[in-house]
Amino acid sequence: MALTACGGDDSSDDTGSDAGSGSEAAAGKIGVILPDTESSVRWESADRPALEAAFDEAGVEYDIQNAEGDAERMTQIADTMIGNGVTVLAIVNLDSESGAAIQEKAASQGVATIDYDRLTLGGSAEYYVSFDNTVVGELQGQGLADCLGDKKANIVFLNGSPTDNNATLFAEGAHSVLDGMSNYTVVGEQAVPDWDNEEAATIFQQLYTAADGKVDGVLAANDGLGGAAISILEGAGQDGKVPVTGQDATVEGLQNVLAGTQCMTVYKSATQEAGALADVAIALVNGEDAEVTGTTVDSSDDSEVPSILLEPQAITKDNVGDVISDGGQKAEDVCTGDFADLCAEAGIS
Repeated sequence: MALTACGGDDSSDDTGSDAGSGSEAAAGKIGVILPDTESSVRWESADRPALEAAFDEAGVEYDIQNAEGDAERMTQIADTMIGNGVTVLAIVNLDSESGAAIQEKAASQGVATIDYDRLTLGGSAEYYVSFDNTVVGELQGQGLADCLGDKKANIVFLNGSPTDNNATLFAEGAHSVLDGMSNYTVVGEQAVPDWDNEEAATIFQQLYTAADGKVDGVLAANDGLGGAAISILEGAGQDGKVPVTGQDATVEGLQNVLAGTQCMTVYKSATQEAGALADVAIALVNGEDAEVTGTTVDSSDDSEVPSILLEPQAITKDNVGDVISDGGQKAEDVCTGDFADLCAEAGIS
């Protein structure tokens, strides 16, 4: 199965202690490098605190930093972490080439590596921890189809970064659902470099104009891109009339779902994914094999990477509360201002 949405200043970096509330501390140190703060708010608002909690609970020493979208900075952070004695290094690569180079350097220093959330094509990670990203795309495709119904409809695909293997899998999953539906016609499709939301708005405006405004649905790869499309649709008076998908169940994404301007998003529990990463990293620190759910094929060389792949969940207006109850977002963050009444209608308090 071929599978795949920081360090700024020192104050944003986080080095955990070697003592925690869990059992006896593992004899090693774990480094985690998150990719950015632009592609999705999830990395700092969800993944970082979930990872901190998991590592603290396990009583393992750790260092979590964010590359802020800069591949050179990620390489520098990795070099520093390796120099400071990490024995396990997990990365969310910004592109496979730079990610593979980091993993090669780590291996030469005896440091085990893990691909977190994104598979590094041509890399050498011992394990890959993520959600089933083809299924993410399938959920988006089916979600859009559910919102559009059986009518004839023109669809625009607003895909994620071309350097992100996940984005490729999201698009493949969505196409596998929608391409077989003869009543739908794809009238535009483009990838958004670096998941940049501002660029996404420009790209969608161009696609919308090229289609003479005859767009009935938007397959947006995450909530940020979905929000960009919604901003253009709003300017054309079509927000809420043209279904838009998303991913990550961000505060804005959930609010858009409640408001009806976004028809669905995909929830991937950061707590669940961070917990899975912590389990793998701690096993490696202790010189043990991690439990896996299967393997993922690296399409660059057909090698198989031992993997832990989790199941994502489709979120519509009917089950936004699932994200709240799972701790993915807080009700007080989502249910602000005009959204308070919408939350009440959805049974969220």
